[in-house]
Amino acid sequence: MYAAVVRSFDEPPTYDVFAEPTGPDVVEVLDVIAAGLHPRVRSAANGTHYTSEGSLPMVPGIDGVARTADGQLLYFVADDNAVGTMAQRTAVDRRRAVVLPGGTDPVAAAAGMNPAMSSWIALRRRAHFHGGSVLILGATGNAGQLAVQIAKHLGASEVIGAGRDPERLKLLTSLGADEAVTLDAVAETAAEVDVVLDYLWGEPTEQAMSAILHARSDRAQPLTWIQIGSMAARELTLPSYLLRAAALTIIGSGQGSVSGRDILAELPELAALITSGTLAINPRAVPLADVQQAWTTQAAPGERVVLVP
Repeated sequence: MYAAVVRSFDEPPTYDVFAEPTGPDVVEVLDVIAAGLHPRVRSAANGTHYTSEGSLPMVPGIDGVARTADGQLLYFVADDNAVGTMAQRTAVDRRRAVVLPGGTDPVAAAAGMNPAMSSWIALRRRAHFHGGSVLILGATGNAGQLAVQIAKHLGASEVIGAGRDPERLKLLTSLGADEAVTLDAVAETAAEVDVVLDYLWGEPTEQAMSAILHARSDRAQPLTWIQIGSMAARELTLPSYLLRAAALTIIGSGQGSVSGRDILAELPELAALITSGTLAINPRAVPLADVQQAWTTQAAPGERVVLVP
């Protein structure tokens, strides 16, 4: 079969021949209809993701939409040890999949499920969110824009989106944000929030965390800070006094901090939300044969590239 194949962590994948996957009895080898080019996929393909084992060659891709022999569409999450999803065919375990309703746009489903899952899982499984105010750091990206909509859908009383680009921030209010602010203004607008969804980390988080906690009228008011992404940096400097001077809880949400069983349990409801058209999703379909160009071309703000075999 043909697939996107990574042969060097320093080079983008190329369209090449790769052995068709096999698996145990519980696994089917199905035709892939669409697979999203997510940041998580990029980090695995360049060897920087924390789960990377450094084995090459590899086929990237962690999820996608496949078609069964009887014509059903499945959204599925690939097994950690399976051949990736950016291929003509891949191994699908039905225990890690959900049937999509008839009429579903497979490209939109492949584009939306992974970035939407980041905030959905963080709020539902890590914060056990039942309302309150939410700040999203890095709200202008694809996952951040979906996080605005998901926080509102899950009952947030107020959603504040923060990012670097004032022009991109203007879009957030049309997606449901009560306020959209630049990063240097978060203390003025988000001092009393209950939950922070952080897609940035690094220096922007250092500055925002300190500014918010210093501006808080009641530092004993609990603040849950959920680290989801590292678009700005992978590390930060955290002054110890911030943990003593405020009721600050810092947790992460991602592969490992939430069990696979719990993540899979969230798939049906999230898939139903995405396929209903409730969330604004901006996919761009690209032929799998053009994977090298897709890999090196910057997507538009809020756009998610989906490879189509």
